[in-house]
Amino acid sequence: MTQIKNDLFLRACKKEKIERTPIWVMRQAGRYLPEYRAVREKADFLTMCKTPELAAEVTLQPIDLIGVDAAIIFSDILVIPEAMGMTLEMHEGRGPVFPSPIRTENDANSLKNIDPTKDLKYVLDAVSLTKKELNGRVPLIGFSGSPWTLLTYMVEGGGSKNFSNVKKMIFNNPKLAHSILEKLSSAISVYLSAKIEAGANAVQIFDTWGGILSQDDYQEFSLQYVEKIIDNIKRVNEPVIYFPKGVHSNLEKVASCGADVLGLDWTMDLGKVRALVGDKVALQGNMDPTVLYGSEEVIKDRALKTMKSYGNGSGHIFNLGHGILPDVAPANLKTLVNFVKENSTQFHK
Repeated sequence: MTQIKNDLFLRACKKEKIERTPIWVMRQAGRYLPEYRAVREKADFLTMCKTPELAAEVTLQPIDLIGVDAAIIFSDILVIPEAMGMTLEMHEGRGPVFPSPIRTENDANSLKNIDPTKDLKYVLDAVSLTKKELNGRVPLIGFSGSPWTLLTYMVEGGGSKNFSNVKKMIFNNPKLAHSILEKLSSAISVYLSAKIEAGANAVQIFDTWGGILSQDDYQEFSLQYVEKIIDNIKRVNEPVIYFPKGVHSNLEKVASCGADVLGLDWTMDLGKVRALVGDKVALQGNMDPTVLYGSEEVIKDRALKTMKSYGNGSGHIFNLGHGILPDVAPANLKTLVNFVKENSTQFHK
């Protein structure tokens, strides 16, 4: 096994002593990079996801060009519902669309159990290839959506403003919702285990729509399934990151879900969350992604504020509070990365 030369990210996940704060950003392999757009001109989004060579190429771009401390495999959370038999379309400007959403027992019965080594082999091949090409420079992160977040897309048929269809399901037919969530959590734990087997050094669960649920519904329809997944992931010492966007309640309970790292969006106060959850988990985040529209001064000022908010000691992975936006100048991200690398040592004395 290739020794990882820069393992700051992995050590921070485990709250081990480090000399500076590691940084990577969500959606770092993406449209803000001209190099990514050049690849994208040759292939549509799903073709890129399904072609290991292209997925590996764009995964490596931010390592080479921006200098982040971890790579995250280029893929999409919706490859799981697609592998379960749903038709997935990607529409420019509109995002992902499932033309035949899951609304009834009959629809749900058509979802098949997946074997990631067959049905999602292209993702695992992309992980193996990327791992080989990284050659131990930085760790590689694999990821999945949470069952609840996947269910929202599957039932709504795409993105949504008020999530009326999935809310109708949980209030009128909770049994159906739970049966699909159960199926999804089995698929996700097997999928993330397979990614680790293929070479991922850590995995992240994105719960993008966790915050649209009330506190009780979040516990019932999201958190318990995330706990189940983390429990069932086959891993040696690979950290698990859980990112429940918009979830501000019961953070002590969320921090006890079994994840090593809790990802925070930019509406949270890092220092307050740290005081609340104590030593249970490392924290990842959480600068507002739109700060990257600002001047160098603004970016550096906000980055320092974020690090000061967390305070001294290990257990902080610097990231944005959500994905980098497609119209951000790459130079601005580079400013952020360099600033964090150069100025975070003071918090690790």
